Amino acid sequence: MSYQVLARKWRPRNFTELVGQEHVQRALVNALDNDRLHHAYLFTGTRGVGKTTIARIFARSLNCEEGVSSTPCGKCSACEEINEGRFIDLIEVDAASRTKVEDTRELLENVQYAPTRGRYKVYLIDEVHMLSGHSFNALLKTLEEPPPHVKFLLATTDPQRLPITILSRCLQFNLKSLTLPQITGQIDNILKQEQVNAEAGAVRELAFAANGSMRDALSLLDQAIAYGGGSLTEDDVRAMLGTIDRDVIYRLLDALSQGDAALLLDEINKTDAFAPDYTALLADMVSVLQRIAIAQTLPDAIDDTFGDRDAVLQLAGKLSAEDVQLYYQIGLIGRRDLPLSPEPRGGFEMVMLRMLAFRPAASVSASAGAPARAPSKKRQSATAAASKKPAVKPAVKPAQQAPVGDARASVTSTSDWAGIIESLTLKGMVREMSLNCVFHGMQDDVIQLTLDPAHVHLLGKMREEQLEAALCEYYQRKVRVRINKEGKLESETPAGQRTREQSERQQQAEQSILQDENIKAIQDAFGGSVKQESIRPRD
Repeated sequence: MSYQVLARKWRPRNFTELVGQEHVQRALVNALDNDRLHHAYLFTGTRGVGKTTIARIFARSLNCEEGVSSTPCGKCSACEEINEGRFIDLIEVDAASRTKVEDTRELLENVQYAPTRGRYKVYLIDEVHMLSGHSFNALLKTLEEPPPHVKFLLATTDPQRLPITILSRCLQFNLKSLTLPQITGQIDNILKQEQVNAEAGAVRELAFAANGSMRDALSLLDQAIAYGGGSLTEDDVRAMLGTIDRDVIYRLLDALSQGDAALLLDEINKTDAFAPDYTALLADMVSVLQRIAIAQTLPDAIDDTFGDRDAVLQLAGKLSAEDVQLYYQIGLIGRRDLPLSPEPRGGFEMVMLRMLAFRPAASVSASAGAPARAPSKKRQSATAAASKKPAVKPAVKPAQQAPVGDARASVTSTSDWAGIIESLTLKGMVREMSLNCVFHGMQDDVIQLTLDPAHVHLLGKMREEQLEAALCEYYQRKVRVRINKEGKLESETPAGQRTREQSERQQQAEQSILQDENIKAIQDAFGGSVKQESIRPRD
């Protein structure tokens, strides 16, 4: 017996074998079991998500010799003939090859005749959007009022091209792209049944390359099994697909977080030895940046589907939220412009260097070995304040230190806490958490902080440990951090102070513009008005 490809061998034969599309499955099962059948169904969705498969299962359910139900027997002659594609009352048409109106009229000539073998005569028209305008007109009347023994099942990847008159006469089901866990789960099941050994990383690479299509996943699986000689390894699958180890992306992003151009170019040089697809590499990097942005906002939302949860969380702590958003935007624009580059590697290097060149000044100056830009006035003042501190920086003045055994905590001002944060090398969500805390003091080397309740989502054990490590370096001794997330704020947090100051500056800017005599004269002369939302205070 000749070999049967996996995509055909493992095509679902009933609704229970379907992967995904629960919303479609539920509607069709209820319609079949409760005898509430429509005469025309339209299945839409991208390639390989199950449109034609569901249509064939539906045809089998209608014509099973044991009766109409959502669970066809699969053993009767009607079920077997539909499985084998030779059931005379299932008329499958590829609209892409039969677009003319004459083809449609010929197809509909036998509609009025009763089915030869089955209970219903089923017309399955694939890629129905390819029909011409005249063909749709010829189909329209029959589609609206077909004989009771006829059912129309239409499938398309482009429903926007169907006339509204056709859409309004069909029950429409939009099939979704399959998720990565759904595809990996099905591949694992098939490999188990086929008794093929496979590494988890290899399965993950295949599922990712399938891009939501189960048929593509199984076609790639066939190819990978042949490539690997009957087994699947992650390295073999990457070689077959032309992809590279995703660790390269994390190393590149780590180099960006350090602001180290030499390390960045060295990583690109090492990667170039594998002749990567730089467009795909940049797309993967943008995808990782999106996961990092989510990790910075809601760490618990990051799963380990890609096997990179720890790497993403580490980068989320190293990169600031501003840098992540900037890199993401530059990456998107770089993907668009990469084909215009004289050669792919050079274009990719320019995208990476652009990420470094346009980093905010605060991020650049904090990176080791990176050239610092001219600081803003606000940063100059913060730097000047920090430069006046002694080499060993106590949290409070000696006179404020509580004696040993005293239950009272030593308290310093909010302004001092803001200065301490400015002198620390904190980034990303750790810095945001610190800026939204109020400093209460330190006793017995324990620093007491209270987090603003509105920002409790920033709190996490890993961030607390990173803050503690930075403060140990600052004080040059072992200190501990205790963050209260339920206490009442007795003073303003640095972030709150910054927001208030920005609001005050904005109000002053607006008042200075609106009260300016020259502005008033221009408004009177030309009947103009000032858009207050366009006013910005000077740096």
